[in-house]
Amino acid sequence: MDTSAKQTLDRLTLMQTFIRIVEAGSLSAAAVQMNSTQPTVSRRLQTLERSLGLTLLHRSTHALTLTEVGARYYERAKELLIGWSEFEADLRGTVDEPQGMLRVVAPHAFGQQQLVGPLTDFLARFPKVSVEWLLYDGPLNFVERGVDCAIRVGTVTDPSVVAIKIAEVPRIVVAAPGLIGTRKRLRQPDALADLPWLALGPYYRNEIVLHNAQGEEQTLAIQPRITTDSLYALRSAALRGAGITALSAWVVEEDLASGTLVHIVPDWQASPLPVYLLYPHAAFYPAKLRSFVEVMRYSMADLPWRGRRAKRGE
Repeated sequence: MDTSAKQTLDRLTLMQTFIRIVEAGSLSAAAVQMNSTQPTVSRRLQTLERSLGLTLLHRSTHALTLTEVGARYYERAKELLIGWSEFEADLRGTVDEPQGMLRVVAPHAFGQQQLVGPLTDFLARFPKVSVEWLLYDGPLNFVERGVDCAIRVGTVTDPSVVAIKIAEVPRIVVAAPGLIGTRKRLRQPDALADLPWLALGPYYRNEIVLHNAQGEEQTLAIQPRITTDSLYALRSAALRGAGITALSAWVVEEDLASGTLVHIVPDWQASPLPVYLLYPHAAFYPAKLRSFVEVMRYSMADLPWRGRRAKRGE
């Protein structure tokens, strides 16, 4: 092998190592994933930085953080390596088969209950793909967390990502039977004024807007007894009669069927929450990501609450 070819090969190896470090989050984790050693990975990183004359990562005892130029290098290097792989595959005439590790961030509650079915559908169709399923509700930086895509419930305003709407989640007003007593046929939102409320902090706190099928809406001012960011905590409080609340229909399906919760003002509901699949803009997307998007869009359409209003009397 001539010197120039060896240098090209070495640079590709250094780029691959750097990308793995960023996505793994540490030198030791990258070494494990690459079946290498931490000193080898560290040496490659130092060689890359020395050859560029740049600092790509800030190192501390607890974490590695991308510098501004490091973040730019990561994005460009990943595009180059994907392009190189695509070029080689084209030359070989190979099929673009989904394979490798896909890292996905999903909301805690939704990711535990409603998304595992579509996820297993995806794995059954593509046996060469593995998924790291990360449950996280906070703000997301794709580069820092090294993830391929994310599923988010609620409005998306970030212009730096591709956002594909894959579902809508109906939200209905429910209460424990003991809380409403003999008033089980509550029909209009103003009938809820003297009842205690429970609020889901990310979506409503001091007021909630309810809509009906005719396009009418009513805004209720509320003083919640409990405000939380957890769907499961809200459901538990509602089951114990602490207050009425507007919850995603899927969360309370079994409770409505068993009668431990009652669907009140059934002709009115809060605005449905959109569900988006997000990923960063790029010139090329690997087959594993494209296939995941396709399967999620198809599988989510089969969920029982997908795109419908909750049935009266649920």
